Amino acid sequence: MKKTAISLCALALAGCSATPVTPQAAGIEIVTEAPDTTRCQYLGEVVGSQGNWFTGDFTSNENLAIGARNELRNEAYKLGGNLIHLQDVKNTNAWGSLGTTNTTAIGKVYKCKS
Repeated sequence: MKKTAISLCALALAGCSATPVTPQAAGIEIVTEAPDTTRCQYLGEVVGSQGNWFTGDFTSNENLAIGARNELRNEAYKLGGNLIHLQDVKNTNAWGSLGTTNTTAIGKVYKCKS
């Protein structure tokens, strides 16, 4: 029983930190303006999200936002992109929560020439 309680506490605390960005994706730029399509090739759409009904109340708003953006970068790297045009960011809260429990970001991925 004690091991189960310790495991649940560790899991809850892990949910409080922001999703890490991989070293390969760290340099991917996120912009709010559409890129020049003569220099950039569209690769696809990505979604990044952080938080849920269980961990959201224990995760800071900053970590929710950073985690969602880091997941965007990680997904963009998988597509081979180097730029994300941020389309939308939504903050939601679960019923009965103390505030924001999830942040989700949506963006379009591009491969742009230097």
